[in-house]
Amino acid sequence: MTETPTPADPGNPPVPPGKLLLELVPVPVTDIERAKAFYQDRLGFRLDVDVNPKPGVRIVQLTPPGSACSITLAEGLPTLDMPPGTLRGLHLVVADIEAARAELVERGVEISEVEDLGGVFYAYFADPDGNTWCLQHMPWR
Repeated sequence: MTETPTPADPGNPPVPPGKLLLELVPVPVTDIERAKAFYQDRLGFRLDVDVNPKPGVRIVQLTPPGSACSITLAEGLPTLDMPPGTLRGLHLVVADIEAARAELVERGVEISEVEDLGGVFYAYFADPDGNTWCLQHMPWR
């Protein structure tokens, strides 16, 4: 289990006044250990937090490489209670979709072929619970 970073941690810069930072997206899953392994081992997300703050509660936070926004896998928190597998269309923006797709295939992720939707490119996959994700490449970014 990792500890929660302190506010003085340089990896956690202060929130500038007037800004709204998307920080955390809850991902509903049936088995936190299985989901944690998928996101860490298959997708390469960094484990930030894995805590049991009180009996019956577990919070796992993971961050995609290079992202300022994390996901959380949680149990025992009614405010985050959603049916597993109901999250749709989370986007992971990449610089090279073919390379990113090839890396995920190499890691064992079942992912679609790249699709061109009017100059924006996508490749789709799902986690073990059926929450859907896509790689997105916008050549001008």
